[in-house]
Amino acid sequence: MNLWKEFHGVNAGYVLELYERYRHDPLSVDPAIRAVFDHWQPADDGMQQVAAAVPEKIVAAVNLAQAIRKFGHLAAQLDPLGSPPRGDPELELGTYNLTEHDLQQLPGQIIDGPLGEQSPTALDAIRALRQIYCSSSGYDFAHLRVPEERQWLRQMTESRRFRPPYDPFDPIQLLDRLTQVEAFEQFLHRVFPGKTRFSIEGLDMLIPILDELVGEAAELEIHHILIGMAHRGRLNVLAHVLNKPYRQILAEFKDPIAHDIREYAGWTGDVKYHKGARRAIGEGQQVDLTISLAPNPSHLEFVNPVIQGMARAAGTRAEAAGAPQFDSMKTLPILIHGDAAFPGQGVVAETLNLSRLAGYSTGGTIHIIANNQLGYTTPAESGRSTLYASDLAKGFQIPIVHVNADDVEACIEAARMAVAFRARFSKDFLIDLVGYRRHGHNEGDEPSFTQPLMYQRIARHPTVRQQWAERLRSRQLISAETPDSMVRRHMDALQQVMESLKPEHDLVEPKPAPPPPGAARRVETAVSLELLRQLHHSLLEAPTGFELHPKIARAMQRRHHLLDELDTPSIEWAWAEQLAFATILADGIAIRLTGQDVERGTFSQRHCVFYDVQTGQRFVPLQALPQANAAFEVHNSPLSEVATVAFEFGYNVQAPRRLVLWEAQYGDFINVAQVVIDEFIVSARAKWGQTPSLVLLLPHGYEGQGPDHSSGRIERFLQLAAETNLRLANCTSAAQYFHLLRRQAHLLETDPLPLIVMTPKSLLRHPLVASCPRDFVQGQWQPVIDDPHARQQPERIRRLILCSGKVYVDLMASRSQSDNASIAIARVEQLYPFPTIELRQLIQQYAKVEEIVWLQEEPENMGAWTFARPRLLALIEGCCPLRYIGRPASASPSEGSMAWHIMNQQALIQQALRLDSSVSTDERVWLKMT
Repeated sequence: MNLWKEFHGVNAGYVLELYERYRHDPLSVDPAIRAVFDHWQPADDGMQQVAAAVPEKIVAAVNLAQAIRKFGHLAAQLDPLGSPPRGDPELELGTYNLTEHDLQQLPGQIIDGPLGEQSPTALDAIRALRQIYCSSSGYDFAHLRVPEERQWLRQMTESRRFRPPYDPFDPIQLLDRLTQVEAFEQFLHRVFPGKTRFSIEGLDMLIPILDELVGEAAELEIHHILIGMAHRGRLNVLAHVLNKPYRQILAEFKDPIAHDIREYAGWTGDVKYHKGARRAIGEGQQVDLTISLAPNPSHLEFVNPVIQGMARAAGTRAEAAGAPQFDSMKTLPILIHGDAAFPGQGVVAETLNLSRLAGYSTGGTIHIIANNQLGYTTPAESGRSTLYASDLAKGFQIPIVHVNADDVEACIEAARMAVAFRARFSKDFLIDLVGYRRHGHNEGDEPSFTQPLMYQRIARHPTVRQQWAERLRSRQLISAETPDSMVRRHMDALQQVMESLKPEHDLVEPKPAPPPPGAARRVETAVSLELLRQLHHSLLEAPTGFELHPKIARAMQRRHHLLDELDTPSIEWAWAEQLAFATILADGIAIRLTGQDVERGTFSQRHCVFYDVQTGQRFVPLQALPQANAAFEVHNSPLSEVATVAFEFGYNVQAPRRLVLWEAQYGDFINVAQVVIDEFIVSARAKWGQTPSLVLLLPHGYEGQGPDHSSGRIERFLQLAAETNLRLANCTSAAQYFHLLRRQAHLLETDPLPLIVMTPKSLLRHPLVASCPRDFVQGQWQPVIDDPHARQQPERIRRLILCSGKVYVDLMASRSQSDNASIAIARVEQLYPFPTIELRQLIQQYAKVEEIVWLQEEPENMGAWTFARPRLLALIEGCCPLRYIGRPASASPSEGSMAWHIMNQQALIQQALRLDSSVSTDERVWLKMT
């Protein structure tokens, strides 16, 4: 038996120490060990050398090796500009009371791993370790908690599995690629001096890294690569990874005013370094790999969750009934971060948190920090509290390779290792590409104002192309003239494009076609009674032996007879939603529903997921629906708004034929996602030609729960509403909600728009909100609902009240106590697009009306009043006064006291239902006249 082959490092030293004890006194060791040593002795010189060594020296050498593996990155030369590495005492021989002579006396085999096996002495092994771990790559893996991952990474690192020339590549082709990258930037700098382009210079190796990722992904038969990045280097990525034509990019720099630039209302476009692109790779009609670069605003890292949502959608099959099927090996998300933004913006952490959650995982993302070592003008010590820009990733157990952006071979190795790790473990990997920024934040900026010493070094520093060319010349792989000839060739190609440029013709904008006129009005949303009953009964069925919670079981039992009487208002809000989803699935449209506690519903109203009280088994009726022809999925989202809403936006634009919904716990929480709303959801069509149709469900209504649980911020969506970029509804009946959802599903292909729904809270089970089965089988979406009683005698009406949402139910609950036949109450269910036609018809039928009142529960500067007021004045055309009844303007959405809320709400209702004009001084704050 050869114990040396069974044990390594400090373990081998321990065995030899036991052997020495055995030699001097066999009884000093355990009988089992004694039996082994009776038939074994160290045979070779290396074993004798270790046996004679002091055990403390062996332990010290092994500890030093481990420290190099853990902390070697602290001594790595990562800065291309030459700033000295930080270092660490644990990397020094003196810390362990070791000398080089001590190490030379020890065999290399005491250091476990391939380097120890190949080294004659421990000194050779330690030097080999330093050459790997303390060179121009810093391998930062010690924080990983999964032994298999650490072991694999260490093995790949020390065996140089992915390192050129161990894994060779074409060095001359790489030089040509770097020349292309550099020539493009220098050409733009010369031809368009001072124009902003956010140059890649200083991080040129980003393009070959992406080339490597694309090539490796193609070998793995990945179908779709999705890239998200901010503006630094974006034009170079567009030109050389996405193959966006030079002609189009140069035309954008020319910035002509095309004759058709406003071909239809709603198009604005965006600056060139925010735009996206798509590239298909394949032969003939066969597309093997698609690369997409998502458009991104200057809100830097907010594209991160968008890319994750796109990747999730691209890898998901949802054509069949049941739960959708996700295959992580069909997609590869790549996120390129800024070194200041990665630790500085909270959306990064929110996105990383999604990486291993059910419903959000994408099977691993490759992250690249494009590390300038500088923010706009802010150095690292002023911009982050961590040593590395990448340290945030450690908390999410992501392996990190810090790499000097001037070492081309190290960069290629990092890219290969990233893809291989992701393929093996289905987890994220991060490359911290440490470079510099050759110009200022933009090309019109003077960086030496704030970083004079740094930019003196940059001015003297050769580019990575120049360094690589010199290395190839020294290896005699190219002639002295080759680098310059490559530069001339690429510059000449750009010049030829420039000279033949026709900007008005070459400027190609992705303007989406306008929707067909009246598409939303023509959608038929009613369903047959037979189908409705079939779906209703299917939703009530549970697997045999499945034991529901008693309260849920009783509620489900009560629902069995909801459809028996066609004209009885029996269907409440939540069940109308389940029936809508069921009909949509039956129509072959897949549904994705996510949100904060969305499975149960914040108010225990939905229960679209059941759990067996005995076994905890999960059951989703909509996934077991026999009539379904598409997949349904539902997931509770993490406690986030920014990342989760952006994720669903990304999922939605990548899979536009699926109905995607996100629900907030309370409507106010959408505040946190305001950037996503502003920069993506409501403006993506105008800026980038995307056609989102994401549904946001925002519980809204004043019940005295305080400022943070009342308002879904209707006013903010209306402020952003223009040129038909969204739909906003505040509906008051279960049937209206049913038809609204079905209309949205059936407009996904013909007229897609984001839909914002102000959903109820206390009204979820209110009898005035429940609807009759007949409303589902004969009705349709109504943007405005007239007063059925007033319509019978319109000539009697003196005051027409227009309102929206919960305040209507409050009015109707009080109307019986002060019934006035001279008042008509109409509901504006759709706030945008503003229902001008329906309201004009409504107003015209009340010819004797003396005043029109807009009633709302929100403060005057919130809600729909400021949006509706000019539009209503245009409709009224001075025929009668337009009055406002509601809370006065306020900095806070609502009162913080239930008693105060009740008093004010009652005052509103009393004002609305009273026709006399004698208003007391105390009451005048509620009544305003235009």
